[in-house]
Parts: sequence; structure tokens; C-alpha cells
Amino acid sequence: MTGTAEDAWNALADGLREAGRKLAEATTKLDSAERTDGYRALLRALNNQLGRLETDTERPEFAAFNGWREKFFMDNPDCRYWITDLRDDRRYRITGDVGESVFQSITVYSGTGVADAAAVARIDTDDLVVDADGGFALTLAPHGGDLELPGDARSVWVRHLHNDIRRDRAGWCRIEPIDPPAEPTVRDDAQFTRDLSRLGKFVSRLPDAFQYAVAADAASPNSVRHWAAMAGGAAFTEPDIHYLRGAWQLEDGEALVVEGELPGCRHWNILLYSRFLNSLDHRNRVVSRTTANSTIIDGRYRFVLAGRDPGAPGYDWLDTEGRRFGLFVMRFLQADAAPALPSVRVVGFDALLGPR
Repeated sequence: MTGTAEDAWNALADGLREAGRKLAEATTKLDSAERTDGYRALLRALNNQLGRLETDTERPEFAAFNGWREKFFMDNPDCRYWITDLRDDRRYRITGDVGESVFQSITVYSGTGVADAAAVARIDTDDLVVDADGGFALTLAPHGGDLELPGDARSVWVRHLHNDIRRDRAGWCRIEPIDPPAEPTVRDDAQFTRDLSRLGKFVSRLPDAFQYAVAADAASPNSVRHWAAMAGGAAFTEPDIHYLRGAWQLEDGEALVVEGELPGCRHWNILLYSRFLNSLDHRNRVVSRTTANSTIIDGRYRFVLAGRDPGAPGYDWLDTEGRRFGLFVMRFLQADAAPALPSVRVVGFDALLGPR
């Protein structure tokens, strides 16, 4: 039964209040900076979802996703994303420019949430026709399009992966209906009310999701594993990426060294996250590495995760911002084989630098 807009608004307010209560309870043993970061993550998640609250699948518009103010569930700042909801019985045209990205994909997903999302149609750099100036155009349709929409299609994501996103020329994209409706879309007040109420429930569950998502990492820090749960486009991920995931738990004067063999792949990165699944401050700190800013010697990478740069020769520093606990994720796009797990060890700064 659908209530009034006032009921839904109050449900949203109640959801925010409940989220704050849960977060306060879950973070009692953390310091003030970490607790504050939890509320920041809640606000960013809300901001992310507000950008998608009202959608028009008859006349869809792409929304940039996971900017630094909208970080949400393991954002990747080495990638530019655009997303929109769509209908599976309509035809659409997507146009754009790939900029200086090194890989592009357009993926259609079924499902309406992380739990039931699945990639159901896709085109990427290998088949996407791009002109000499970087422009591209393609159609999405139930039949006869460049990308065929199956009967359970619900959204489309465009990704541009970059090796040097700070310096690369940015691309863009837009979507438009090929057969626009004859009449303007009627405002659906009942749907708005349902969506607003649903947003309240979503926000109220976020602290639980934060705790659940890092439980395995907190139980076994300073290690790394294959993140099989993200395989094949689950949870709105890029289907061709193989993920490794680990965590650090460090005391003052300690660093985590991650060292391994780089597989043949199209693109890769390593990125640091907070316990609340937000990337660290990539605008002002070195919290990610790609082939553009890493030292690869004899096909091997060596990263040192620490709160300050130890200046160790042959190691690439990643800034933990002084956090005692955090997560790291390595992504390998179209790897020749499953990447071997790197070695992970905690070292003191003196041991890392060696005799001087």
C-alpha cells in the first residue's frame, strides 16, 4: 500500500536517524576521525542515490557516477562512469567521445540493486567503432540494435578506464530515445513516494552493510585474496576485471609491503579504501597506482602502504592517510590468466629502508 508523500518523507528522516544510531553504536571503539568518516560515507551514499531518485526511462539522461562527493561501495577514481535506467522495450542511441581513456565499455544490467545485478549485454573497445577524433555512436534496441536489450534490461553503464586520469583528456557520452513518446511523460507521484520511502530503508541499512562488507578483512588483515564475489559483472562491476582484495592493520612506524608479478592485462590499478568502502583522498594524495605512475621491474610491482613516504628505492608508495586499518583492491582488466596472489608483509620503516 502506497502512503502519502509526507509519510515517505518521514520514512526517509527515520531512516537517516536509524542510520546515525547504528553507525554510532558500531564505531564506539574507533577514534573521532574514523567515526566522522563514517558519517561522511553515509552522506556520500545518500548524495549518490539522490542523483538517481527521479529517472525518466522514456527520455533517459546519463548521470556521472561516483564523483568524490558521491563515493559509494568501492568507487574507482581511475574510471569515469555514466549510468541511467532504461526500458527493455525501447530503442536508444548513445553517442560520445572516448577522450584519452585506454578502455571503454557499455554494459547493460538486469536487477535493481547490488544483490541482484547481472551483466546481460555488453560492448567494449574491441567492438566499439571509434572515429579518428574519438567519437562513437551506437544503438540499443530489443531487436536489431548494435547492443540488443534483453527482456530483463534495467540500466546501462558506460565506463572509460584511464591510466592517467588527472592528465588525460576526459571523454563524454549522452543517451537519447530513438522513438520519443508522443506525449510528455506523466508525473508519477505514487512512484516518487515509493522511491522516497525505499531510500529511507536503504540508508538505514548502510551501517550494517559497512560492517558486513569488511568483516572478513577485519578478521584477517595484512593478507590478500581473490575477490571471486565480483566476478562476471556481479554488483554492477566490469565483467572483464579480475579482482584481488586485502586489508592492512598497522601500528605507528609500520608499513605494509605488497609485492607480486604483474600479469599480462589491458589495464590494472591498485587503490586504497576506508573501512566504509570509500576510496581515500585521491584528489590530494597518492592513493592509487596504475602503469602510468608505477615502477615495474622485471615484470614485478612493489608497493608500500604507509602513512608517510618511506622513500624506499624500488617501491611505490601508497598513502594510507595514517589510518590504522583500511582496504586495498587490485583490478586487472582482461588478464591473460588469473593473477597470482602477491606476497604481503608488515615491516618497520627501518627494515624497509635498510642500512644507510
